[in-house]
Amino acid sequence: MTTLPPVEPWREAVWRAVPEDARPERFAARRAFLLGNVTPGDRVLDLGAGDGAFAAELAAAGCDVVAVDVAEEALRRARTRVPGLDARKVPEDAALPLDEDAVDVVWAGEVLEHVADVVGLLAEVRRVLRWGGRLLVTTPAHGPVALAALALRGRRAVDAHFDPRADHLRFFTTGTLREVLTGAGFADVEIRAVGGVPLLRQAFHAVAR
Repeated sequence: MTTLPPVEPWREAVWRAVPEDARPERFAARRAFLLGNVTPGDRVLDLGAGDGAFAAELAAAGCDVVAVDVAEEALRRARTRVPGLDARKVPEDAALPLDEDAVDVVWAGEVLEHVADVVGLLAEVRRVLRWGGRLLVTTPAHGPVALAALALRGRRAVDAHFDPRADHLRFFTTGTLREVLTGAGFADVEIRAVGGVPLLRQAFHAVAR
């Protein structure tokens, strides 16, 4: 029986390849969405916190932030960016390192597309999110027109987009994103397609309660 290599070294290698001064993709739009859905005093779980770019914005807005990531290199950068940050490493597919009903908001910015067990992760999100709390999600959009446009660019473009060696493991449409969120127990789900032009939007912004 073949033993699969652990995921952790790969995650660390991905982060070591990211320049220290890299700016998160679509940072301004994602920051505006995030800060428009939190209030000072909220306890916010920054899930997949990366280098702490959004944790810094949340802290500046008066939120109490817990940053969680699977990569120690990402958390090292986050601690440098936000001195005193409550930054916690969690192994791949392990339970989140928080108690039940621990946070008011969970921020999952460009996270779900990287996760193998989306259902398991969202179950954990529901566990740590207090009753009435909010899950905020951003993820790349894959609408039918966008996929058709990608196909028209030819095989190389399609192969590059769906390269199995890349770190994007999931590709969401409006319907599949809504289905996975409602399936996790969120009764009120709002999804907006943003960026780009109509029918060729770049991303989904979702608020789930």
